[in-house]
Amino acid sequence: MNQTPNTQEDDRLIRQTLAGESVAFESLIGKYQNRLFHSMTQVLRNSTDAEDIVQDAFVKAFTKLGTFRGGSQFYTWLYRIAHNAAISQIRKRKPTESLDHEAGGAACQLEDEHVMPSQRLEQQEQHQQLSDALSRLKEEQRSVLVLREMEGLDYDAIAAILDVPVGTVRSRLHRARTQLKEELERQFSRGSE
Repeated sequence: MNQTPNTQEDDRLIRQTLAGESVAFESLIGKYQNRLFHSMTQVLRNSTDAEDIVQDAFVKAFTKLGTFRGGSQFYTWLYRIAHNAAISQIRKRKPTESLDHEAGGAACQLEDEHVMPSQRLEQQEQHQQLSDALSRLKEEQRSVLVLREMEGLDYDAIAAILDVPVGTVRSRLHRARTQLKEELERQFSRGSE
């Protein structure tokens, strides 16, 4: 099996961490923290909860690092830890709590200084519409969309993270895209009335 330079670097950092070099694990945190936070914010629709989940995921990954066998990439393994914690948290929420409690990923947006204020406002509005539409999807649909469209993971990696067959990933993704499109069309039709 050919390893990418990224995988080789992760493997080296893991070996160093297991040998007692905690600085190596700090490098893994620095490498993946923002990416994982952004993804968990999309899954949880709440940046405060996402921060907690990401922190807990790194702690758990550190304590369980000896069980990592390299059958997948480190980030895939780490994401699964965080995703499982996020799903548990979602299930514990009160049914009346809004999934878009904190306007989701609005705080995660990076602003381009070359964008005109009117364009920035339009982008923020589009982002909010997408965030609102995502918040109305079922958790399993939202998760598969985040993994595929935002994380860019392939079907096999998504199947490993969600612990479902690849065919289930494909069908959930199809339903999620269809549902998201319908939600966005509903928003657009309400906005043009």
